[in-house]
Amino acid sequence: MQSKAATVEEYLAQLPADRRDAINAIRKAILANLDRDYAEGMSYGMIGYCVPHSVYPPGYHCNPKLPLPFAGLAAQKNYISVYLMSLYGGSPEEKWFRDAWARTGKKLDMGKCCVRFKKLEDAALEVIGEAVRRMPAKKYIAHFEKLLSGPRTQSAARSAARKKAASPAKRPSGKSAAGKSGKKAKKRASR
Repeated sequence: MQSKAATVEEYLAQLPADRRDAINAIRKAILANLDRDYAEGMSYGMIGYCVPHSVYPPGYHCNPKLPLPFAGLAAQKNYISVYLMSLYGGSPEEKWFRDAWARTGKKLDMGKCCVRFKKLEDAALEVIGEAVRRMPAKKYIAHFEKLLSGPRTQSAARSAARKKAASPAKRPSGKSAAGKSGKKAKKRASR
């Protein structure tokens, strides 16, 4: 659920008390480990952490008018989400994150860069904080630029190759020229 709140304080004020407490605890873990070159604010209807234009003038490749997003924190309808963009794209940080979370004994519900949990007790705050600390803005910018300019990740390339090998060869659409000529000849002969 995207919030229409203009500030982080407004966003927090709109949450029910239990959700606000959970978001505040996660936010505290993020802020305690956040590199000074990042900025906190509202982004995409949630609390966002970004590399501002003053640090990275090109901005976000999808919309250069926006700063480069780094992380997000949201109270969704059925769960809480933490978006850690540094885990996206098959980064070594993703493997570290998954292993570190597993060592906590807590169940990990994770998409490409989105970690979801129903209640604060399900969150490994120290792992979230460490993931943020391990990615200072300069390192994150380098990771981002590598994803933009570099070749696709090996796993994506392997996946694309498997799909291509598994799909049948494309056949030309419509009928072949020989088939059309043959039908025209038969039609003429029957006249």
